[in-house]
Order: sequence, then structure tokens, then C-alpha cells
Amino acid sequence: MRVAFLSLPVPGHLNPMTALARKYQGRGHAVVFLSVPDAAPFVHAAQVPFVPCAEDAYPQGSLGTYLQQLSRLSGAEALSYTVNEMMKGYTEALFQSLPETLRKAGADAIVLDQYQPYIELIPKHLGMPYVHVSNALHVDYTGRSPLCFYGRRPTGSDETARNREDVERFRVLLEPTTAMAREYAAKSGLVVDWKNPHSTISPRLWVTQTPRDFDFDRAPDLPQFHYSGPWHDGFGRIPVEFPWERLTGEPIVYVSMGTLQNGVTEIFRAIAASARRLKNLQFVLAIGNQLTPERIGETGSNVVTVAYAPQIELLKRSSLCITHAGLNTVLEALGVGVPLLAIPITNDQPGVAARIAHKEVGLILSQDNLSSSDLPALIMQTVEDSTLRANAVHLSESISYTDGLAVAAGLIEEAFSLRIKPTEGRGRQ
Repeated sequence: MRVAFLSLPVPGHLNPMTALARKYQGRGHAVVFLSVPDAAPFVHAAQVPFVPCAEDAYPQGSLGTYLQQLSRLSGAEALSYTVNEMMKGYTEALFQSLPETLRKAGADAIVLDQYQPYIELIPKHLGMPYVHVSNALHVDYTGRSPLCFYGRRPTGSDETARNREDVERFRVLLEPTTAMAREYAAKSGLVVDWKNPHSTISPRLWVTQTPRDFDFDRAPDLPQFHYSGPWHDGFGRIPVEFPWERLTGEPIVYVSMGTLQNGVTEIFRAIAASARRLKNLQFVLAIGNQLTPERIGETGSNVVTVAYAPQIELLKRSSLCITHAGLNTVLEALGVGVPLLAIPITNDQPGVAARIAHKEVGLILSQDNLSSSDLPALIMQTVEDSTLRANAVHLSESISYTDGLAVAAGLIEEAFSLRIKPTEGRGRQ
């Protein structure tokens, strides 16, 4: 059986999904990774076979236009753009092109990204086995836990009703894509319960890379839902050069706003200004390709500014990670016991930030309060807080013990009835 892997074509989804495909391949299975042409470097770095899809709608170089626009947005505006421009457009292109790509790739089953809505209708129509994975924070439509897009934390009072209101709020935002999916289902002769937002989730398996110990107490109440743990092992990524000789030995504050929302200039400017007051710390700013150092302004001698950094290796040396609360950066920091100062911007980041606060592994700063806050004091508080660090170290031990990649690969084997050896640390609790 040859298993295809398909994720959103952005780094925060490609990095964990290619790692999972590589792990699955390493267990003796034939795999193929499907994505737009711009994703090829990520897949090749993971040493996984690649077959392009949706080439007519997304030719080489086209993805950068979308990412440039998204990088400058935040909050509800950014969420709307993600859902109704990027996700919807990619879904439409896949409805038209994916069946032929699957045939060309010789795929017998497929692993789907939960963040690519309704693509499961294609393997359902083809009679192809499929499973779902959540590369970003899992989207729980059951109402048992707060929906990740709005940053709520459990309250214990009328929580389910409030959570379901948020679910309906998001479903209204998703409606243009849902309407397109209804049309596809009708043409394909598929019967779908459109009142149940989980009705098309894989009945075989839905696994998230979020560790159980990092989530709220109440998991989605679906029998096929499982936790695993982070999908990274430090290998299979595009190589990144870094000026290691510029590190001075002072405690490092690593700063990254990820690869999608890294065009919000005022955040980097505020951090650079804070660095000038914190000479006892060294700051590494990974600003991406949407900004230039000149736009950030003057930085002190204790600041190293780069476009990209070898994130995992730098985090191993860091005392603090300042982040947009993207799930991959957060899990990579917690994996090495580094506390966090999170400035969530959009999409699932508010939900990740809510878990950071809930588990007391870092502090949260709203983007709206950035200019009025004493950011240098918050940075020092996070660096010096022994409770935050101890909680982060405890979570790192749990992450290391579980081995999320092995757990997820084993669950996929089981779901496709291809299990060849037992997995450790079964994720469902």
C-alpha cells in the first residue's frame, strides 16, 4: 500500500507533516507527499517522494503572494483571509485536481491535514481509506473545549454552551467553503450530515501532535481521536546558515513570529527596543522574508537579526522564547524546557497561548496591549520565574518520554491495518 500525505502548503504544516511522512517511510512503508510546486524544497529536504498537485491554480512562485498578504494581517482580518482566501482557494483547486494526482501518484490511502477543510470528500468518493492529522492545534467542534481560534480558557461555568456558540461563529466564517463542499458532495453522490461538523472526519483515526499534557482537561469526545506529541526530531529540514560566532555566552532570548504572521513590524520593533534596555541578555531575531532589518530600526549590539534560524538548535541554548504562539515553535521550545512569552496574532495561536497560560509555562501578552505594556519587565519576569521554567522542564520530560512521531506513525499503521510493530506511549487518554 502506498500512502499519500497532503497538508496545507505552508511551513508550519509542511514541517511536521513531512517529518511524519519520513517517519512512516522509515518504518518500511511506501509514501508520497502531495502539495503545490512551492512545497517541493520542504519535501525534498525530508527525503520523501514528491508529486505536485494543483499546479494550474498554484504554479511555481504563486504561494508567496498569498503569504506576503497574510504576513501583514492580524486578528479577525487574518483569520478571515486564511479561511476564505487561502483555505477556500486551495480546497477548490484540490476538488478539481486531486483525483488525477492520486491516480498519477499510485496512492492507495491518504493522510489528510485537518486544516484543509472537506478534502476528505475526495477519498470518500473514490472509496480510498483516509485518516486525519492535526499539524496545528486540533479544531474541536464538539464544544467540550474552547475552540482554538478565539483564545478562551476553560471556566467551568456554562462552558459547553459558550464553546458551541464559538463553533457556530466559526462555521459562519467557513460557510463559503462549506457551500462549495456541498456542491461537490451532491455531484459525487455523497450523503453528508452537514449539521454535524465532525461528520466527515476520518472514522479510522484523527491524531494531533499536541501533547496530552499540554491540552485542556477535556478532549474531543470521539473514539478515533488520539494525542501523540510533537512531530519533529531535528532532521529533514531545509538547511539554514547562522552566525554562531556572534553568540556571546549571555542568556539567549530567541524571537520568532513564525512564517505566516512575521510581517507585523511593530512587534519586532518593540522587542528590539526592549533589547536596548536588557544588555544582560542576547536577542536572536528571526524575522523571516517579509521584513528587512532596516524596517525594524536600530538594534543594539546584543541583537542578532537573521531571516531564518536553525530554530531547534538555538532553542536548546535559549533561556526564553518570544513567539506568536505557533504550535510548532511552542512545542519545540517546550521540548527543550524553554519558557515562553507569547504574543498571539491569529488563527490557532490564541488557543495555543491559552494553553501556555493554563499550563503555566509562560506569559501571554496581547498584541493590542503591546505598546502600553512594560515589555522589558515582562521579558525579565519570564526569564527569572522559576515556576514557569520548572513547568516547562516537566513538560519537556513528558514530550521526550512519549516520542510523538513514533506514536503517530504507529496509529496510522493501525488505522490502515499495516501495523508492523508496537508503538510506545499510546496517545488517547
